[in-house]
Amino acid sequence: MKEKLKIDIVSDVVCPWCTIGYKRLEKAISDLGVADEVEIEWQPFELNPQMPEEGQNVIEHIREKYGATLEQQRASQQHMAEAGAELGFTFDYFDEMRMVNTLEAHILLEYAKAFNKQTQLKMRLTASFFSERKDVSKRDVLKQALLDVGLNAEEGMAKLDNEDALIEVKTKEGYWQQMGVTSVPTIVFNRKSAVTGAQPVDVFKEVLSELIAEQK
Repeated sequence: MKEKLKIDIVSDVVCPWCTIGYKRLEKAISDLGVADEVEIEWQPFELNPQMPEEGQNVIEHIREKYGATLEQQRASQQHMAEAGAELGFTFDYFDEMRMVNTLEAHILLEYAKAFNKQTQLKMRLTASFFSERKDVSKRDVLKQALLDVGLNAEEGMAKLDNEDALIEVKTKEGYWQQMGVTSVPTIVFNRKSAVTGAQPVDVFKEVLSELIAEQK
């Protein structure tokens, strides 16, 4: 039996381009009919590891971090909303939206891996944040996401107070940073080659076709 193509997606749950990038990759996989020939694993990356518990207003945050004006941000949000809509995903930006800490979300994504529910949980958390105006740093929101994808909420939530689970996420984050990942999404194929950013569907198709052919 031939090896599956291993795809590591280094991303954060509050990264809009990570969602768009994944949805484009998903479409490429679906269009090519190669779902059973690839294996996806989500890898942790915190855009804002120092983000305090109360979070920060998104407009203010993007201005401080990237120097983007309100007009630039509105145009970018519109662009993301259109790109999301094409892929069946809703970006609902609003003035009080807050950028939040995502460490606990990443701990739960590690937990979900053993049950083959990482992608489901990732998309549930992303939808909670971008489509449903929910704060994914809040434990009640995290717990509901676990329930929504059919995971054991009690067992999953216990991981949030488990030192080993925290160290595992921090170690993985460190690994990818050492590998040179500085922006997300970074999509890594067989830990040999990578593309960054939300590439067009056709680019993903080209990369997948080439790499899957090599696996044969």
